[in-house]
Amino acid sequence: MTTPGRLPYPISLTGDGITLREWRDEDLDELVAMLDEPDIARWTPMPSPFDVEAGIAYLKRARQGRVSGQRMQLAITADGGKPLGEVLLFGVDVGLREAELGYLVGAAHRRRGLARRSLTLLSGYARSTLSLNRLLLRIDAGNTASIAVARGCGYRLTGEPPILQEGPHGSTSLDTWESVPTGGGSRMERLRNVAARRYGRRV
Repeated sequence: MTTPGRLPYPISLTGDGITLREWRDEDLDELVAMLDEPDIARWTPMPSPFDVEAGIAYLKRARQGRVSGQRMQLAITADGGKPLGEVLLFGVDVGLREAELGYLVGAAHRRRGLARRSLTLLSGYARSTLSLNRLLLRIDAGNTASIAVARGCGYRLTGEPPILQEGPHGSTSLDTWESVPTGGGSRMERLRNVAARRYGRRV
């Protein structure tokens, strides 16, 4: 990255029949319809019900995170138009060359491979342009659809302890999945990265 810890803004990524773009104010209605949904509430810490007020706050936080360069929060679209889902990149550690990603797709747009294509596209950008080496996902063991996406994109389950996340309908226990490039480091190097995150220092 040209500026350590700061993510490029704005961007638009296109590939495999999709376009990832910045959120817009005019996306509010589609955003509310997409996030006010039982499966979203079950697996994420989103407010539930997710109303217009929550949508306005969500878009505001997304814009602040993008302008500050702290996270990528992009709408998944077919052609740059109507948002069908979202893909994220955040928690960048420049020293460890790693970051966390996330994704969701609206109920009406599932079973079209959108999450898989979006995760693949953003993961590729993270490696080629942001020079990140280890990419992470946090997924509840019961979220079989999200696990299928992770596996389909080449992510694998690590042995790291689960992370407890509180949501509107209780807690979820998040397992860590990782993607590292072929030849991108030995098992010992990956364990050193785990230790660095856990104890706050490089090993």
